[in-house]
Amino acid sequence: MDDPDELAPAVRSILSAARERADAGSGESVSVASRDLSAAFERAETDGRVPVIAEVKPTSPTTDGARDDDPVALAEGMVAGGAAALSVLTEPEHFGGSVDTLERVRDAVDVPVLRKDFVVDERQLDAVESDVVLLIARFVGDDLPDLLAAARDRGFQVLVEVHDRGELERALDAGATTVGVNNRDLAELVVDLETFESVAPGVPDDVTLIAESGIGSPADVRRMRAAGADALLVGSAIMDGDVEANTRELVRTEADGDGAAEGGAVADEEDVSDTQDTTETPT
Repeated sequence: MDDPDELAPAVRSILSAARERADAGSGESVSVASRDLSAAFERAETDGRVPVIAEVKPTSPTTDGARDDDPVALAEGMVAGGAAALSVLTEPEHFGGSVDTLERVRDAVDVPVLRKDFVVDERQLDAVESDVVLLIARFVGDDLPDLLAAARDRGFQVLVEVHDRGELERALDAGATTVGVNNRDLAELVVDLETFESVAPGVPDDVTLIAESGIGSPADVRRMRAAGADALLVGSAIMDGDVEANTRELVRTEADGDGAAEGGAVADEEDVSDTQDTTETPT
């Protein structure tokens, strides 16, 4: 793991809380029959939808306020809007998530569900069943190969998140087959879509590539897809308003051509800047 002092204070706090939760784990190993994420992406493409993982995220350190709607209703709205898969926060202290929420959502939908949390210890894998788990290369460091193997042994599919070419190389060396490039720099919490564009060329064709963070409009969708994104993970831009309409607007970007699906609620920013230096940028 990188020097904790290089991380934003909010991120250091999140990691500290994650370790405490690992220490409090039950020790009972889970076994998962997971839903196929790659197949879900393929179905979306066949249907003319951009593959989007829509995120149920009540709040976060980089957004203002919280959303108190029933997470199951939100998830069902996202699926109705065309989401190929869902991401559910289970980090409780900083994101308002819970394993109970993930269980309820997964029971209510038929698409793959990603557990979005900060896993730094194998014991955390046993907190709840999901179809996909997230491993952040920067946080797990040299433990990535062991954690990847431990997750797969339990039946999970694994999304390995990277931010630069060095982390990408470590992820590929560990055997990652699904890689997410986070446009947010966790040291400063600044978002820059050029991050994905700089890392994507190093990803082999047989690896599923997901763009994460900063995707807030159809223009952003087109930009990330042009740079090689097989799928997109979108949180705040979908959670801000009508989740069904917001999801539909993004997934219909390529089918509609001009990025303006009827009834959509996400503004198309044709003049979006290359560098977005705000901590309030959608995740």
